[in-house]
Amino acid sequence: MHVLWRELGEKHAAVGRKRLVGRGISSNAIRSVALGCGGYLPAKVVTNDDLHLLVDTSDEWIRQRTGIRERHFVENGELTSDLATHAARAALVDAGVEVDEVDLIVVATCTPDETFPATATAVQRKLGMTAGAAFDVQAVCAGFTYALSVADSMLKNRVASTALVIGAETMSRLLDFTDRDSCVLFGDGAGAIVLRAEPGTGAPADRGVLASALHSDGRLHDLLYVDGGPSSTGTVGQLRMQGKEVYRHAVTKLADIITELLEIEGLKTTDIDWVVPHQANVRILDSVATKLGLDVDRVVVSVDRHANTSAASIPLALTEAVQDGRVARGDLLLLAAIGGGMAWGANLLRW
Repeated sequence: MHVLWRELGEKHAAVGRKRLVGRGISSNAIRSVALGCGGYLPAKVVTNDDLHLLVDTSDEWIRQRTGIRERHFVENGELTSDLATHAARAALVDAGVEVDEVDLIVVATCTPDETFPATATAVQRKLGMTAGAAFDVQAVCAGFTYALSVADSMLKNRVASTALVIGAETMSRLLDFTDRDSCVLFGDGAGAIVLRAEPGTGAPADRGVLASALHSDGRLHDLLYVDGGPSSTGTVGQLRMQGKEVYRHAVTKLADIITELLEIEGLKTTDIDWVVPHQANVRILDSVATKLGLDVDRVVVSVDRHANTSAASIPLALTEAVQDGRVARGDLLLLAAIGGGMAWGANLLRW
């Protein structure tokens, strides 16, 4: 049985490699082109007034400090893989791609269905995908930038030809509803994009993922973490955060990594059509834009309605901007995020 599945997987992956090689495309000219995107939010909407019934807070207090007015929470029995699967299906429809064309799923999440196996394999099963590979990436709020970078590398190295990159979270399951500073910040949701290896010229005008930058600093662990885990307490634990320090590091490190990525590609902030950042706090987004001299009207913001959905926030915001027509084919996008670890990352993507 193992041999059979290995042969099927190798045969499926070989199709993608043969297509690229047959067209005379060298690996350094392959681009991971975004064909479509999709998002999903649970039906349950939780307003700031709803949270006021659970914790000592108010709509005014939350809005002034974060810009958030509502978020979505999962119901009992609704899993991270369920959200991810909904988003994946929407992205496949938008891309015009069938499930049997996909040979890679990378799910960014810090709220997996189970300790193991990977939530990506649950998505693979629910989609009916029977070949290729599926695995998770864990970099908390920066997870989607990491997952996109990993998938891009795998496509460029011909390990796969068509990938689903998904950010999906059920953050409400980690919240301490006695801590008003943190429980008001987060929500649940999922977003996905479909990438396909396509020929490129290697020039910035190519569509696809142009460049990525990733960083982490484990010395900053205590600023944002969950106080539990299978090898420490044997429990899931709850989210703990030093808000002021997270804010300070977020503004500095996001500005630095955006500058780094632009310098790598020889670009200026004025070359960017849209910045699609991690949706943590509207004050962080405004501060980063000011620090870099970015036009705030070119920053996609959805945190007011989604709150912080961790790894799902960038693909959810991107999907919204694509669907309402703000992001158009050929636009140069800059994706950037920071989260627990601390880990931060950024990607340049020509849509």
